Amino acid sequence: MSIQDKINEDIKSSMIEKNVDKLAALRAVKSAFLLEMSKDGSTSVSDTIAQSIISKLVKQRKDSYDIYIQKDRVDLATDEMNQISYLNDYLPDQMSEDEIYIAVKDIIAKLNPAGISDLGTIMGAVMPKLKGRADGKLISRIVREELMSL
Repeated sequence: MSIQDKINEDIKSSMIEKNVDKLAALRAVKSAFLLEMSKDGSTSVSDTIAQSIISKLVKQRKDSYDIYIQKDRVDLATDEMNQISYLNDYLPDQMSEDEIYIAVKDIIAKLNPAGISDLGTIMGAVMPKLKGRADGKLISRIVREELMSL
């Protein structure tokens, strides 16, 4: 079953269960899928594109969560975290920080950069390998740390 089909089934079950938070998160995903399909007139979204869309929605919710926490809106921040937890079910397992360090060190060893000036080259090699399995900000921070220590 594709991610798109799973989302549609879970929307139906969320309506039956009257799970408002999950339903809101899944409807946002379905809306993003429909928007993506309207670009080229297709009737479905591939699983890789679906995961990319869901990752983008999770990132948006994390950003909103941070803003709500800064503004002391714990109620809204809690809603965002609930939606993130529902969306994470459709994404591959996220890598731990240690796993990211290992992957980054491996790529740095292969490319042998001169220093921080090669940040773009290293990021260009790291991102395709870790895309969808780790947060871009975390990857960037780790790459910078490793390049600074050269």
